[in-house]
Amino acid sequence: MNPKKIWSNLAVSDLDRTTKFYTELGFKPNGANDSDELTSFFVGEDHFIIHFFLKNILQNFLKSEIADSQSANEIVFTLSAESKDQVDHWAKEVESAGGKIVSKPEEFGKGYYGFVFADPDGHKFNVFYM
Repeated sequence: MNPKKIWSNLAVSDLDRTTKFYTELGFKPNGANDSDELTSFFVGEDHFIIHFFLKNILQNFLKSEIADSQSANEIVFTLSAESKDQVDHWAKEVESAGGKIVSKPEEFGKGYYGFVFADPDGHKFNVFYM
């Protein structure tokens, strides 16, 4: 298998809230794919795409249950930071935008610094500097 591209599809309960949250964090909208069923963003220099579908749309497509991201982890994305100061700044941005800090910025292991946050639907992100 040699796919041209990979992206993620996550379930959310409120597209407007999701769009507002990720826009406030500075994620670049992938407007060509936005509809009344999904909102989409580019992430990072390589423009990784994250589609956020309404939960019932994604569930109907997959023909299976969707993990409850508020109580379980279906995936954890890692966002690379350029410095400890940037990690700390992003933690403040996440809280200001309505995200939940799961673990505060801290050192873990030699030369590693970061924190974990959840978006309003419980999707987890690890912000990481090394």
